[in-house]
Amino acid sequence: MIEKVDVVVVGAGPVGLLTAIELTLGGARVLVLERLAAPSTAMKAFGIGPLGIEALMRRGMAEAIAAAEARSFAEIEQAGAVLRGRTSKFSGHFAGLSLIRKDAQKEPERRPRPVDQQALEAMLDERAQALGIEVRRECDVAEFVQQPDGVEVKWTASGDAGRTRCAYLVGCDGGRSLIRKMAGFDFPGTPPTLTFYQAVAEIDQPERLLPLGWHRTSGGMFSFGPAPGRLLMLDFSGPPEDRQAPVTREEVEAVLRRVSGADVRVRALESGSRWTDHTRLVDTYRRGRVLLAGDAAHVHTPFGGQGLGLGLVDAASLGWKLGAVIRGEMPDSLLDTYTAERRPVAQAVLANTLAQVAIMRPDPQAGAMRQLMADLLQFDDVNRLIGAMTSGLATRYDLGSELDEVGRLVGDRPVAGASLYELMQDGAGVLLDASVDGSASKLVGAMTQRVRCVGVDTGPSMLIRPDACVAWIGEENSVKGLEEALGNWFVWAR
Repeated sequence: MIEKVDVVVVGAGPVGLLTAIELTLGGARVLVLERLAAPSTAMKAFGIGPLGIEALMRRGMAEAIAAAEARSFAEIEQAGAVLRGRTSKFSGHFAGLSLIRKDAQKEPERRPRPVDQQALEAMLDERAQALGIEVRRECDVAEFVQQPDGVEVKWTASGDAGRTRCAYLVGCDGGRSLIRKMAGFDFPGTPPTLTFYQAVAEIDQPERLLPLGWHRTSGGMFSFGPAPGRLLMLDFSGPPEDRQAPVTREEVEAVLRRVSGADVRVRALESGSRWTDHTRLVDTYRRGRVLLAGDAAHVHTPFGGQGLGLGLVDAASLGWKLGAVIRGEMPDSLLDTYTAERRPVAQAVLANTLAQVAIMRPDPQAGAMRQLMADLLQFDDVNRLIGAMTSGLATRYDLGSELDEVGRLVGDRPVAGASLYELMQDGAGVLLDASVDGSASKLVGAMTQRVRCVGVDTGPSMLIRPDACVAWIGEENSVKGLEEALGNWFVWAR
């Protein structure tokens, strides 16, 4: 017997779970297939960028984020580490060079949050369970066949086998994506040249041998702290022979000695992982009824912690659009805007991580370029530009408007006694109507029920998509262009 759902999502990591949540809020029936028996405990992201955090806040996870952030701050404070907390203007780094949030007072909440991947997956799993989403673990996709009106997916689980028919298949199964390979996506890029280590280790006399922060040496680069025992290392001697092999205490100690130049001992290794600067990007995010999100579509070095947020915003962009198509409210061509909007963003991230690698290498040419970048970052405008780029806040989709705010992802703000993100919990769009006679709300109400209309005292009027992208801004008291924007994103004018 073939079971039927609207969408099969492959991968129950953060990107897969958020994609499933977005789809479910959009009315789709979703099945998540995951090959692992339980969420991975491997060391991954220590924090999430502002756009990724905001994607979660819009879907009811603000309290869970605040709790996870508080735990992280408490652990760091308890260890006596130097804390860059909620009011800090520090926003990250570019190749180990500090970035300062020049607009911190203007938008204090649009900042990275110290929420690790385990905490993230736990809150997403809780939200998915609350929505009744089925996550089928220890389940491997054996094959799938695209047909004109759907996709048939064959899978195996604990010796059993089954078939599921869906309208669309979404691959959120990571950098080695089986879905990407089976669907035939092109995945061009550059091969690996180095090994990046992330570890939590017990180190003998670290206060004497390892200064806190980022340090470039003749052997590579390393960073120690501020979290207890946290260690990052870049080894430029080449990629690992086997990236999947377990990271050992002996390996971490040998690399740390070579990179730091210090006679340091690693007493114990709590956890460790390794990456490379392997950098690739798919030619398109969609092939027929198969779509990709997160690392399945793009891989790059983890410098600046950009990858997780990039994938979460992929999910936020794809989920509501695919839901609208499945409901029959929008044409299949809406899905083409997913590639058009998200691929250039990923392309920019890949470019800036490659640039970071270039100025971290332990050679004189890289050193000269690094010093030039350090000097340039002393200028506020340059620091602001690079910070907006690596945080994702510079993101602007090309929606054909000359107004700069159209195409931007808007942050949370007070609205009508609540907050904008509280109004977006159900996955609908929002119209902030500042028109004197409520003409914008009347037009929206006559065309769609998928946009919540809220009167506001100050303008301009603004149409906001479910992914927080500003789709239209009214000029003065005019609704000019609003009907077209609704037709582009919410109402299919058959």
